[in-house]
Amino acid sequence: MLPAPPVGIRAEAAGTRRVRALPSPKQRYEEYLLQRIEDYKNSLAREELLRLGNDAAAELANAPEGQYFLTEMLMLETVDRLIMKRLRLPTLTKWRRKFAKLREAQREPTHWGIERGSAIAALLPRLEPGDHAIVVGAGAEGAAYLLAAHDLRVTCLIGDDPTCTRIENRMAAEALTGAFTAYVVMLGGWFPQLDLPVHLVVIDAETLAALPAPRRLDLMARLQDITTPGGVHAVLPHENKAAEAWVSLYPDWERIPLRVESSRRGMRRGSAPGILLSRPLPKETAQATSA
Repeated sequence: MLPAPPVGIRAEAAGTRRVRALPSPKQRYEEYLLQRIEDYKNSLAREELLRLGNDAAAELANAPEGQYFLTEMLMLETVDRLIMKRLRLPTLTKWRRKFAKLREAQREPTHWGIERGSAIAALLPRLEPGDHAIVVGAGAEGAAYLLAAHDLRVTCLIGDDPTCTRIENRMAAEALTGAFTAYVVMLGGWFPQLDLPVHLVVIDAETLAALPAPRRLDLMARLQDITTPGGVHAVLPHENKAAEAWVSLYPDWERIPLRVESSRRGMRRGSAPGILLSRPLPKETAQATSA
């Protein structure tokens, strides 16, 4: 039986690994096309949509093969094809070449304005594709993109609709929507039904500071309850809100030390990296993994 890893991202019983098939390039490409097409449709007024439908019907009627029997499915496919032409969306071959370079860049923390020495960047080597991460608060937006680029299943809990819409649009534009879900929630009030297990929770310190104490405690209790034993919480600083203030919310959790980065002049780094805390394993599991 394998020993428990130091950070404890692995959720299932010790010695096992989750096997989750990642989307193929073709599946990612189809998701990309679908998202771009739907975004374009949503941007059109009703009159423009009707005009697009008329164009699709005319194209089918004038096709060399003769007139088609106009089913709803055939019309939808033709409309989508017209939109692809208008947007000049790339073929699968061109998209794969572009996607490979894009994904390589997206997996770098600095691509999203995240320092290499931050708490979330320190976790990247320990994460597995398919791990489920919950990202809480607008200040952790960059972490959501970074984790999605590393093929994690990402669920965002956001307190306002404009921020949620912005994140959804950015995910779509960056072709990161394959395993992404976002909810507009009253943090500490209403909590959605989430897929379990949850291996990682990333929390924005400013969001915690803005909540009334009762709602903050309720939110943290729920997030800790759904985190699998051995899972990790990362509390990230944002602007003037430090993460250290919230260590007291984890009385029984294990603090994971972070390496202190030095500047070029040999001084300590200027900004705090955040904090990492691991939910303890049950005693019997911890004893078995150390045997």
